[in-house]
Amino acid sequence: MELTVSSSLCSNTYTPLHFSRKASLFPIGYSRCLGSFRSLRETSFAYKDIRISRRKPSVCRLSCRVRAQNTEACDASDGHHVENENDGFLLDDVPHLTDYLPDLPAYTNPLKRTPAYAIVKKTFVSPEDVVARDIIVQRDSLRGVHFRRAGPREKVYFTPEEVRACIVTCGGLCPGINTVIREIVCGLKNMYGVDDVLGIQGGYRGFYSKNTMKLTPKIVNDIHKRGGTFLQTSRGGHDTKKIVDNIEDRGINQVYIIGGDGTQKGAAAIFKEVTERGLKVAVAGIPKTIDNDIAVIDKSFGFDTAVEEAQRAINAAHVEAECMDNGVGIVKLMGRHSGSIALYATLASRDVDCCLIPESPFYLEGPDGLFQYIDQRLKENGHVLIVLAEGAGQEYVAQSMQAFDGKDASGNRLLLDVGLWLTHKVKDHFTNAQKMTINMKYIDPTYMIRAIPSNASDNIYCTLLSQSAVHGAMAGYTGFTVGPVNSRHVYIPIERVTESQNRVNLTDRIWARLLASTNQPTFLHKCEAIRERVDKKTMDAINDQRITSI
Repeated sequence: MELTVSSSLCSNTYTPLHFSRKASLFPIGYSRCLGSFRSLRETSFAYKDIRISRRKPSVCRLSCRVRAQNTEACDASDGHHVENENDGFLLDDVPHLTDYLPDLPAYTNPLKRTPAYAIVKKTFVSPEDVVARDIIVQRDSLRGVHFRRAGPREKVYFTPEEVRACIVTCGGLCPGINTVIREIVCGLKNMYGVDDVLGIQGGYRGFYSKNTMKLTPKIVNDIHKRGGTFLQTSRGGHDTKKIVDNIEDRGINQVYIIGGDGTQKGAAAIFKEVTERGLKVAVAGIPKTIDNDIAVIDKSFGFDTAVEEAQRAINAAHVEAECMDNGVGIVKLMGRHSGSIALYATLASRDVDCCLIPESPFYLEGPDGLFQYIDQRLKENGHVLIVLAEGAGQEYVAQSMQAFDGKDASGNRLLLDVGLWLTHKVKDHFTNAQKMTINMKYIDPTYMIRAIPSNASDNIYCTLLSQSAVHGAMAGYTGFTVGPVNSRHVYIPIERVTESQNRVNLTDRIWARLLASTNQPTFLHKCEAIRERVDKKTMDAINDQRITSI
């Protein structure tokens, strides 16, 4: 079988890929591109019935159509040539245990025999079910990237008796962690009859510190009503060899890892080591970050709860500010690299006058600066309310305070308190420069928000995430994380969610909605230093549209 590329957009010549064909169509275990090339190391990819060997090609992300020619399907007697053209479909698939353990036996999924699923018309997800990453397309668009739909499969690769699962939580706290733990334990027991589940205490260190506890549905029955994590957590402590040694020594064959992008990178390393040792161990990641900065998925669990709880702090600051003459309320919310919580909390409130996030630089003095805007709001309304994410304005804080370049155990740069810095700057400016008395109220609810239980919406979301992870591991998938893409839960290769971070796009309509709500300046037009910090693509889009303060 030969793969060639034909496109008016591609003038480069690509070396054909030679397939050793047996029978089937879709590969299992790794990403592949039928509409564009990815940069791949020299790797042998396992298809269901096809093997491909690829040498690392040049990266081509143009809309190149691919023509698959089945040269081995030609009949020797009549020279019949079969040609199959596709429409740019790409399946970004997840690995499977049979990729490196081809002789694993499969079993009938016991789920159909459970009372809860006995009346379901379509219990199992079809192997052909996929979910498109992009659903807004034009008439002549290529189909693009797709992910495998999450859910129970007709065949499983573990029997209930052989399963020994473990759950570990890593990184910072977030509403909903306990719900995820509970639903993994209950899902394994109630859907698949698994009794042996261990809780790894204290993050990744718990693997080699031998801190474990037995988890049963009775033990985790009401933990979803509490904040934090039932298993305790920590940052850092990842030692791949020690962790996999303990997984092997304890006979663990399903590992559920709950954590953010750093934790998921650790999960990817565990998966790689398990694969190299040829162990029958399914590694499943459940992405966790209160900042909602995990790539690919629609949103992370705990985010809705965080936005809802942030309203309490914003409402309190607004009441304090409007009840005082020249009242200024400042609320600092979470958001190290992404200002999603601050953005959505501002949109939900409608009382906020200015929202400052890491993605949108700002400046204090000069025309259209923050001080001028605050002065304008005080004259118009008698009060002003500012919401800012913790990662906003860090370079200004570093300049005016003693430089500090510390990092936490996960390798994240420790942030300076931009809320206190801005509070002092605003107060000093209006007291000394403007000779105006202002009443400042500063509220920092960050740790209060992290520590609360998840709300109803997040509880349901966490249940779906947990059950999808259990279904995937039982079906033999590994090296995957789970999450919603366009409101449908899918299995995503772990490395895909760690490649980049989800950030607020200043050229999207969501940011325009915020500007329309607050009427704040964009801070992007009259300061060259600010313009240099925003990527060229964003600035070009802004300049083309001639966006000004609304």
